[in-house]
Amino acid sequence: MYKRTEVEIGGRSMVFETGKMAKQADGAVVISCGETMVLVTVVAEKKEKEDMGFMPLTIEYQERLYAAGRIPGNYFRREIGRPSEKEILTSRLIDRPLRPLFPKGYRAETQLIATVFSAEAEIDPDILAMNGASAALALSDIPWSGPVAAARVGYIDGAYVLNPSKSQLAQSAMNLVVACSETAVIMVEGRTAELSEEVVLDAIFFVHREIQPLIAVQNALRAEVGKPKRSVTPPQVNEALKAQVEELAAAGMETVVATADKMERSRRYEALKDEVLANSNPELYKKADEVAELLDAYRKKVMRDRIVNQGIRLDGRSFDQVRPIQCEVGVLPKAHGSALFTRGETQALVVATLGSERDELHIEGLTGDVYRRFMLHYNFQPFCVGEVRALRGPSRRDIGHGTLARRGIEAVLPDSVNFPYTMRLTSEVLESNGSSSMATVCGGSLALMDAGVPIKAPVSGVAMGLIKEGDKIVVLTDILGDEDHLGDMDFKVVGTSSGIASLQMDIKIDGVSREIMGNALAQAKEGRLHILGKMEEALGIPRTEISDHAPRYVTIKISQDKIRDIIGPGGKIIRELTAEFDAKIDVEDDGTIKIFSKTNESAAALVARIEGMTAMPEIGRIYDGVVKTIKDFGAFVEILPGTDGMVHISELDVQRVNKVEDVLKEGDRIKVKVLDVDSRGRIRLSRKAVLEESNKA
Repeated sequence: MYKRTEVEIGGRSMVFETGKMAKQADGAVVISCGETMVLVTVVAEKKEKEDMGFMPLTIEYQERLYAAGRIPGNYFRREIGRPSEKEILTSRLIDRPLRPLFPKGYRAETQLIATVFSAEAEIDPDILAMNGASAALALSDIPWSGPVAAARVGYIDGAYVLNPSKSQLAQSAMNLVVACSETAVIMVEGRTAELSEEVVLDAIFFVHREIQPLIAVQNALRAEVGKPKRSVTPPQVNEALKAQVEELAAAGMETVVATADKMERSRRYEALKDEVLANSNPELYKKADEVAELLDAYRKKVMRDRIVNQGIRLDGRSFDQVRPIQCEVGVLPKAHGSALFTRGETQALVVATLGSERDELHIEGLTGDVYRRFMLHYNFQPFCVGEVRALRGPSRRDIGHGTLARRGIEAVLPDSVNFPYTMRLTSEVLESNGSSSMATVCGGSLALMDAGVPIKAPVSGVAMGLIKEGDKIVVLTDILGDEDHLGDMDFKVVGTSSGIASLQMDIKIDGVSREIMGNALAQAKEGRLHILGKMEEALGIPRTEISDHAPRYVTIKISQDKIRDIIGPGGKIIRELTAEFDAKIDVEDDGTIKIFSKTNESAAALVARIEGMTAMPEIGRIYDGVVKTIKDFGAFVEILPGTDGMVHISELDVQRVNKVEDVLKEGDRIKVKVLDVDSRGRIRLSRKAVLEESNKA
């Protein structure tokens, strides 16, 4: 049954259509705003996989370049198999508010695909894809406790703007994506220009209030054309087995959750699992997987009870305490900048590299090519958590964590006018026990300062957690990996001493209230400032000079008429200069020349060469020249590279000269004075004038 409905959000009409396209999917919605249109489909296998220990949900967001009237620029002229960074990040945006709302025990393999069919330059499809995904699930027979709604919020001239256009975002001090249910906030992600906690909190709940019509329209659609939901049998707990497992594990579990060291805690937990199986009746061996699941649930229960009712964390810290921090800069001798940041059992080595404009990242997007002068690459290798697995390039998690860190640091970078370098940060996570992305932020800030990048202020980040048991709520600062795994929220906040630069919140419960989020932001500020203080002990401000190993950047300006002298026929001269001085040379149409060279010496030598090649002779100035050609009437002398003037025979000497060869021969070095430059650029020189001035002296 075809159904079309629309709702106005942020001054624009958002249209939902179903029953026209992709009718064999379990749920399908075409959602559009202006000329941007996205098809979202969802399909779930009819049979559940009972033996699967997790809910198998796959989210794929894909952009087709025909949506913007473009042909792909790669060799095959089609969208390549590997998703772009934008596609991966949008897939994660869609996934995170949806996943917590599937019922426990649901094990049917589920795939949601969002395809951009049409793209208007001013309207980003990601928000449409998020709302379309919720609507498709709501209309399908797949069990799910939505709907949810999402919107972007900007902050322009002190006012919040819902779903700002791309032009408006360029002027905005905020770019946050917020996803909400009818009663609470589920997910937050984005960046701000060092805004206060109060401004950010008000923005989040401004979105929550303004997008309620999106939830209402989805509920109305579901009531009219939605399919009956499949039944899901909640997982049944064998109470007798549960009691037996908890009795056998009680004493040992207290020891496990009281062990501060991550690897030792893991070892003791595995030993406890073996002990429970070894000391129980033989029937338990046949139920080893079920025993492991019950034991994991018991560990979660004991840890959460210890935090909520006893006020004790896994490593003994108070709720608002940050783990011990060590910072070291300049750890790699050849790198342009480097920092080793360690917080507890989490450690990141972050390396800064500077390059020229040619090193910028080129991204082919829906609405045109984008060039990024700052990159941050996050590498989470298996050894950092004591594991063995194949290396297959950056995962979606790696890209997501790297983007969060990049957004936070971007807020303090110098502009290209004052610092024209391309900048790359590479984070090698060497140890991980929670919040390695925040360690990347801290290490990245230090590495940039070590490289001499004049950032506006140091940046730090901290990950906040939440344990909610009934009416009891505990907010945790600087969470461990197990506190993240067994807790209810992962809320990462990045910022300077002045305000928030970026943030990301994921939850495992139905939502969080304004009060909880406000407490988390306030506690995060205290943690962030504490970390900044520790970082300052290692390096408080950027170094005044860039690293000796970094390339040197020099800008000079020449006459536009001289550009051809630098380029040469077919680029011959500039290629020769590039090879001779091992430099990168960019010549702009207005005569600006940008030089990137490995050393100060080579940069200075190259500048001198270019200035010599492009200098204009000054009337009255004396030059040291070389005789190039002898004629009956005089000699041609090169006074600047590629610039010759003529010395008439009458201007060769103070005495009369009968024959030019009596005074000069080709290759002689002589001093000459410029007498005149005519309208055609011809230069008249005199050796006689130099001799006369010398005699007077």
